[in-house]
Amino acid sequence: MDELRIGEILEPGSEEEQERRETRVREKFWATARKAARRIPFMEDVVAAYFCALDPKTPAKVRGILLAALAYFVLPLDFIPDFLLSIGFGDDIAVLMAAFGAVRGNITEAHRTAARRALADHEIETPEDDETPVIDA
Repeated sequence: MDELRIGEILEPGSEEEQERRETRVREKFWATARKAARRIPFMEDVVAAYFCALDPKTPAKVRGILLAALAYFVLPLDFIPDFLLSIGFGDDIAVLMAAFGAVRGNITEAHRTAARRALADHEIETPEDDETPVIDA
């Protein structure tokens, strides 16, 4: 997936577009997270990004970037459809990594703690080698 395409996906968009994305993400995030947990080695970071995107203290531009990436993540039919088990989440990973790179300093330890708790509450298992966070504090 090329950088130009990822850049287009991560455009924060208008306030109205951000509201639509937030609604879509809130409705579909946990179901998608359950399906993707074993295929995305940094699921804890994805969930921390979810909490950061929904945090009213997060700057609007950062929220917009994260909501764009998470909205792409929850869409079942994107550039590479997620139902293609071996590669379906590959494009999602590229978009999420680009978003994380752009907002790295905004995802806090509180977001990470909430992510760990939520993963346990939702009984979502992540790969065991996922001890080192992808997103630096």
